[in-house]
Parts: sequence; structure tokens; C-alpha cells
Amino acid sequence: MENFENIAITSRIRLARNVSGINFFTKLTNEEDAMFIIDSVLEILEQTGSFNYYYLKDLSINECNALLEKHFISKELIDNKDISCMAINNEQNIAIMLNEEDHIREQCMHEGFNLLKPYRELQKIDKQILNQIDIAYNDDYGFITSCPTNLGTAMRASVMLFLPGLERNGEIDIVFNEVKEKGLTVRGFYGEGSGTYGSFYQISNQLSLGLNEQEIIDNVSDYVFTICEMEASAREDILTFSSNELKDEIYRAVGILESCFMITEKEMIELLSKIKFGYALGFLEISNLKKFDSLYYEGASANLKINYVYNNPKDESIIRAEFIRDKIRILVQREGI
Repeated sequence: MENFENIAITSRIRLARNVSGINFFTKLTNEEDAMFIIDSVLEILEQTGSFNYYYLKDLSINECNALLEKHFISKELIDNKDISCMAINNEQNIAIMLNEEDHIREQCMHEGFNLLKPYRELQKIDKQILNQIDIAYNDDYGFITSCPTNLGTAMRASVMLFLPGLERNGEIDIVFNEVKEKGLTVRGFYGEGSGTYGSFYQISNQLSLGLNEQEIIDNVSDYVFTICEMEASAREDILTFSSNELKDEIYRAVGILESCFMITEKEMIELLSKIKFGYALGFLEISNLKKFDSLYYEGASANLKINYVYNNPKDESIIRAEFIRDKIRILVQREGI
């Protein structure tokens, strides 16, 4: 499979599982049931010796939101803070959410465009859970889930795409128009219900009933491949017809982040994405791409509050500007400047 580096950013597999005989989260009022779910899964994960876990009731709201900004947990898990828990492996690419919309949400993420890799890795844990816990399953409907769209395999396969070329060419609507016809869906930067800013889009399957895991992976991968080809073509057109104009915008983005006194989280993400686009097109150099990509969440509100002390909320945009100025000056070098 073609790599499509700097277009397909990450590939993620998520599995939903529920314990047989226990109510879904909307009616999960018995704390003993909630703790049974947590204890049962953590006992399995402790056998691997590679997971750290956190009870959300022991974390502040800001600490929970910091995990959300890093894409480790969902807003629904935070909403269930009093009875929820999350576990993450040492490599920080597998996260297990407990007592979210479903009792168990297993997810694995890897860099680049390869859904089979996280699927195979997550299968190892899922098999242990299925072998040791009585998971709700029906011969006609597959795994029983809180939301009917997750029935069947209860698997969500998604790829995070970086599509500034299609946005700039005005062709992003083609993706939105075609995606539903193919049984897929588009989500934003932080998943379901979030905005599509910074040119990031998550493409995933809409339904899992009536399809096996391989069919879901193939369907998502086939269309993601098509989108990646469209984005690559859009970038070639931009380089041919409007290279200087775009280079000016990208250099201005570097200048703003190097010199700003105040900046909002949304503006920071938009400008970082212009720089990321400039790097993909060869207009500038980024000395450490992994460190650069971490700026998206390190400069976000909750993570910023963890690393910097300030009492007045109005100071956040000033602190963020100071943080981002120093990082950009170290990481980014404009061509010929």
C-alpha cells in the first residue's frame, strides 16, 4: 500500500464491547456493576504488565480534558467521570476506556496509512477479553452495543487525513458528498461532534452490521486511498499554478507564530497546519516532525494549564503565544531565510 506520507496521518481501530447482563451506561446506576467492569478488564490488562490505568474521578476536569486533547479518551468518558476509567499502554498507542458509551472501548492507533496493523495488535487484547469476560453477543446482530450503528462487529476503522490541498482547491465537498454513498462518515479533529479545523478529517465506517472486520477495513482503506490520490493531485496543481502565493501565506504563518503576543487555540492550530502543509510541499524544514505535531495538543487549553501556572483565564492566549514562539523558532526553518 502506498504510504501517502503527510496526507494519511494516523490509522485507528476501535472495538466496542459490553458485559452480558449489565445495563448500558445510561442506566448504569449500580456502582458495584461499574466497578465489576473496571476490575474485570484491569485484571486482564495487568497480565500483560504494560498498561497504566487512571480512575477519572481521581483526576481534575482539566487533567481529563488534557487526555481528550491527546485523543486518548472521549468526551463521553469524561461525562461518566464518577464511574469511568482508562488504561493506556507504555507505548501510548493502545487505550482502553471503561464505562463510556459502551462498557469497554478498546482502541489502537498507529502512524500512517495501515489499518491492518492496529487491528492485529488490538486483536490480541480483545481475544483475552472475550475469553475471560461474558460479553453480550447475539447470533443475528453480533456484538450488542449501546448505539445500533455499532452492532455486528462493533468495529470502527478510521484514518486521520490532512487535506489542505482539497480545501484550497475547493474540492473537499466532493469527499463530503461521496462519503455517505460509500457507507462511511467524516468527523472532525476530536472525533464525533467536533469541528473540522486545521485541515484534519477522520474518515471511518458508518455501520458495522452485516460486514466482517476485513470488509470494513477494505471499504475504508479503498476510499481513503482515493482521497489520498485526490489530495496528492491537488497539491501538484497548487505547486504548478499558485506556488508563490501559497509560499507567502506559509511564511506569514511562521512569522505570526514566531512573533505573536497573544493567540487563540483555534488560530494556533490553523497556523500550525499551514506550516505542516509548507513542510509537505518542501517550502520549509521542520527539524523534528514528531515534536512539531505534539504542539497541536501541547498548546491546547487543558495541556497548557498543566504545564504553566496562571490564574486569570485571559492570560491563556499570552501564555500560549510565549510557548509557541519558542517552539517554532527551534523547530521551523524557512527555505533560504
